[in-house]
Amino acid sequence: MLNLSIPSTRVGSFIQNPKSPFPLNPQFCSPSTIKHYAPKVFIGHSIYKGKAVLTVDPRPPEFAPLDSGAFKLTKEGFILLQFAPAAGVRQYDWSRKQVFSLSVTEIGSLISLGARDSCEFFHDPFKGKSDEGRVRKVLKVEPLPDGSGHFFNLSVQNKLINMDESIYIPVTKAEFAILISAFNFAVPYLLGWHTFVNSINPEGTAGLNNANSRSGADLEWSR
Repeated sequence: MLNLSIPSTRVGSFIQNPKSPFPLNPQFCSPSTIKHYAPKVFIGHSIYKGKAVLTVDPRPPEFAPLDSGAFKLTKEGFILLQFAPAAGVRQYDWSRKQVFSLSVTEIGSLISLGARDSCEFFHDPFKGKSDEGRVRKVLKVEPLPDGSGHFFNLSVQNKLINMDESIYIPVTKAEFAILISAFNFAVPYLLGWHTFVNSINPEGTAGLNNANSRSGADLEWSR
């Protein structure tokens, strides 16, 4: 479980610079710089049911420094879903867990679901590689028959190890509302937009904004 970016906090494999809003890759930082950073913050949310548990973890975006001294987003963040089947009363078999990474667009599909709506996502972890088609992951989110929530059903076929697993868990309206609230909050961070907002310096950009006004909004509206 990893944290979203907050001041002075390491973010996944990247580090938050106390004087910069951008997470930095440790390979570009000196040991003397790294030692000043705060420890990791772990977060996540779990839904426990009789037959399975669903754990939801946000994973942060990644940035790389440019020669100009600026930073560029190299990979959007995502939400990692982990499903583990029950192994007994209030016990779960994490050795059989299955994972599914929700992209920002897929998160948008979940956020927009109505009470009677459903969606389905397909992933091939080896798409474009020699083992393409040998591992298939399908996540279905469907309304419960009585309208009390949604089923989350993850099916995984792995021909590499001759494994076929299907794990489902019912999620109530209240639990689903919590997930949607968390997803709505997380999306701007997964996109890395918070780093841009935090980097804005009103004093340093005032003149630039005035100078570029004709090349921005004014030109857009004059088309």
